[in-house]
Amino acid sequence: MIIYKLRMNLILFAIAPVLIIIVYIYLKDIYEKEPKKLLLYNFLLGAIVSIIVTTLLYLIINIFLPLPDHYSIFQQFIKAFFVVGLTEEFSKYIIVRYYAQPKSAFSEPFDGIMYAVMVSMGFAATENISYVIQGGYQTALVRAFTAVPAHATFAILMGYYMGKAKFSKNKIVLNLFGLLLAIIFHGAYDFFLFIDFVPGIWIGAFISLIIGIILSKKAIKKHQERSRLNDF
Repeated sequence: MIIYKLRMNLILFAIAPVLIIIVYIYLKDIYEKEPKKLLLYNFLLGAIVSIIVTTLLYLIINIFLPLPDHYSIFQQFIKAFFVVGLTEEFSKYIIVRYYAQPKSAFSEPFDGIMYAVMVSMGFAATENISYVIQGGYQTALVRAFTAVPAHATFAILMGYYMGKAKFSKNKIVLNLFGLLLAIIFHGAYDFFLFIDFVPGIWIGAFISLIIGIILSKKAIKKHQERSRLNDF
């Protein structure tokens, strides 16, 4: 019973930052709220399907691009950008692109951010629960201010361009650019954390996160303005 309560508390701690971010972005969707049921579906797809796709892609990549147990800096770069960043962001992207974006409820540029965040937070929730159950409250606290917000910024940057793509003739280019931008920021964040054998290099992860947050806030404001002016 005590173990059960402990695990439930850890799960709550793992989910709390995810819910806070979802509420924050939902409140930023000022002009036309999305159907709550559709938001929930995107969250669940991120929590289940995105994790499954990521796992399968990891296995496939490991067959064609096996990495040794001890990575060099170059191999850590490959792992960060082309294994972790690419697979995780692609698994989120395909849900937004092929499930959310075609929906009639996707009716303004800001919706790209809203749905991308829901998918990403679904992914982050599953991932965070796994890490927190193993690492405990300290892991929950650290990830609440690092990994979870990082996933949100990647989603906002990708969703910004996917929101533009919905109402543009250059849909393919804008969608893929959003994916690329998310991969770059995700890869950079992980890369600086992976090469922890280089003293002080971890600060690069926080710099990339701060830059991502700044750009995310600008992206939110721009799409809010477009929605207000009906400029799309």
